[in-house]
Amino acid sequence: MIIDSETPLFEIWQEIYREQAAALTLEEWQHALGTQGGFDPYTDLAGKCGRLLERETWVARIRDEHWRRCEGQPLLPGVADRLLEARSLGIAAAVASSSSKAWVAPWLERHGLRGLVQAVCTRDDVAAVKPAPDLFLLAAARLGIPPADCLVFEDSPNGLRAAHAAGMWAVAVPNALTRSLAMPSPHVVLTSLAARTLIQLRDDLRACAGLAPGAGRV
Repeated sequence: MIIDSETPLFEIWQEIYREQAAALTLEEWQHALGTQGGFDPYTDLAGKCGRLLERETWVARIRDEHWRRCEGQPLLPGVADRLLEARSLGIAAAVASSSSKAWVAPWLERHGLRGLVQAVCTRDDVAAVKPAPDLFLLAAARLGIPPADCLVFEDSPNGLRAAHAAGMWAVAVPNALTRSLAMPSPHVVLTSLAARTLIQLRDDLRACAGLAPGAGRV
């Protein structure tokens, strides 16, 4: 939700598949979005083309290329605005990511956001990542806020599932890659974080009469 890091990674793997005379679809890749271990492209590609890629060699190559491509990705619209708004309203904010701290921390610093969040939770901090609720529950605990009072912004189906499992309000903000995917029961859907202020979102959520955080729309 800081930059669109999902699209470059998917494109890298699509290129690798094509080099091996195979194809990778979004329907397959969606299980890797917002989580870890949901889809293993090494095993899948080996099954499709009969050739096993050496993980030790390819992990570093893919990581470096992913980093290079993400350096060209801009901060997503509205991210800084909403964090600045939260600070002005005295609302605590956290980042809860299924990625590692080594990946998340540099992007927060690069885009000048670290001082706007009071907690950073990554896969290094929990036993299970999204769609498990652990990351969001840890973030709430570190902020000292009950889960039912937390509002989660998520761009992936697995992230929304985690928000519901944590008993939190869930706002879907699909990115270029996830826009075509079904989002499981968000309370609100935004085209970007620039689309609504936090005050406007508060009013939107009040309109979800009869729904509890975590329940989603049905």
